[in-house]
Amino acid sequence: MRKKIGELLCSKSYLGEADLQTALFRQQDDQRKIGEILLDSGFISQSQISETLASQAGIDKAELDDITIPQEVLAAIPAEMVSKYNVLPIGRTNGRLDIAMVDPFQRQAIESLRLVTGCSIRRYYGSPIEMERAIMKFYGSKVTRMLDDLSPTEMPAENIANGGDEDFSAARLHELATEPSLINLVNLVLLEAIEARASDIHIEPFEKQVNIKYRIDGMLSEKSSSPKKLQAAITSRIKIMAGMNIAERFVPQDGHIEFKGRTSKVDIRVSTVPTVFGESITMRILDRSAALISLEDLGMNELALTGFSQCLAKAHGIVLVTGPTGSGKTTTLYAALNKIYSPTVKIITIEDPVEYQLEGIIQMPVNPKRGLTFSKGLRHILRQDPNIIMVGEIRDKETADIAIRAALTGHLVFSTLHTNDSAGAVTRLIDMGVEPFLLASSLEGVIAQRLVRTICPACKTEYTPDENLLRGLDNSVMIPRDIKFYKGTGCNECNKSGMKGRVGIFELLRVTDKLRKLIATSPTTEQILTEAPSDYVSMRHDGIDKICKGVTSCEEILRVTKGIDDE
Repeated sequence: MRKKIGELLCSKSYLGEADLQTALFRQQDDQRKIGEILLDSGFISQSQISETLASQAGIDKAELDDITIPQEVLAAIPAEMVSKYNVLPIGRTNGRLDIAMVDPFQRQAIESLRLVTGCSIRRYYGSPIEMERAIMKFYGSKVTRMLDDLSPTEMPAENIANGGDEDFSAARLHELATEPSLINLVNLVLLEAIEARASDIHIEPFEKQVNIKYRIDGMLSEKSSSPKKLQAAITSRIKIMAGMNIAERFVPQDGHIEFKGRTSKVDIRVSTVPTVFGESITMRILDRSAALISLEDLGMNELALTGFSQCLAKAHGIVLVTGPTGSGKTTTLYAALNKIYSPTVKIITIEDPVEYQLEGIIQMPVNPKRGLTFSKGLRHILRQDPNIIMVGEIRDKETADIAIRAALTGHLVFSTLHTNDSAGAVTRLIDMGVEPFLLASSLEGVIAQRLVRTICPACKTEYTPDENLLRGLDNSVMIPRDIKFYKGTGCNECNKSGMKGRVGIFELLRVTDKLRKLIATSPTTEQILTEAPSDYVSMRHDGIDKICKGVTSCEEILRVTKGIDDE
């Protein structure tokens, strides 16, 4: 008897039993297939459901990373069709063509392939990331051959000496950038990054090659290198997509791409800077479908969640979120705004830039080129009769003063600050020049955070950590000796890293009456921590709690909290 799709997903560790039961319960009032409900609920990814459906239908999986495909097989399908249907010919036998497909159930693709090739089609499932790498490997060479055919007279003499590095005319660059195989190659890089859950793509030029790296779960991973001859074409293609000037290659530029992913539109912020070997490109990926996480799903412990919710319920005051760049501060603020949103209150934000659009909330992007800074924008926001204000970041005394005075005049204000811990936010604002008595009267709470990688559920294994490691973690909280420790051994699901996804570690400092009196005296960080309320839990200790619960590893907490909270 054929297994149901939910059972198969659970057996592959793609889905937990509790999530399956939740989806089955929802299906009682929803006539859609269970796979659609699981996808919409965010319990599984499109690639996981596709692979499992293929397995259920008896379709074998093609292993594509080390595959060798004869040229006559590749020639059976034109590159345009490979790109359109995301398919790859992998073998041919007696009038039958073997095809790897990300979606083996595309009837139109199968019929088109049958008509074009005159062969019967045997389907195989190919994972999206392996497919993209293979398609890039076997079909991404047309532009290279075209560049090989360029005569030296098309390049300035000084650049022939430098390896012919990207100094074609603007018209020639545009021609290279609109070559179908080059378009396909750049799209594949973007799709692979999105499928791998990357937050950033780095394209770095060097003397003999161009390195492509993805930042996944906060860590940079080198994915591939591209021939130097492709540099001009790749750079120009990205700049055209981002609305930049392809003829200008010696000053930094910023742009924006709206890219259609497999399941949703993705915003990509693009930045280029000139280097000695050409333009370096960094692309920040903002996936709208993954933008909003509920406050309860951020990873706060029960004490922090209760205390933070109390801060959000205040009628006025200022609430700060602190941490370094990339620690998830904006995500926390968005979750907070979503929790307290109501049609009866007016919420206005000023951000640099507006990363995700929030339903029912007015959002203003800063524009320094036109004189719209945080401080100037905040002054104008106050004339809009808001109840709640979010300021993307407090960068200077002027913005801090306006934000605090807004909090004192009946507004609830949220903002971020770059400090190592929650107590440091108080001393930082006082160092900026904020009057201590005004800060004491307006500040309601500070939450500091970092992001830690979580153990991959597919390769999670119990292990015994090094004793010195445990001693380094113990700090003022002893880890119970009967606790089981886990780590990831590395598998295809986590790209051999053993870690997949991230969760926050938090420390909340609520401002009590006792702390208000102390803040008015310009205290040190140590004095503030001494008077912290009983629900204060440091980030290191919150991390230890997540180790004990099997969420993350000892090594990860030590890596992320090194230099902070070493009591």
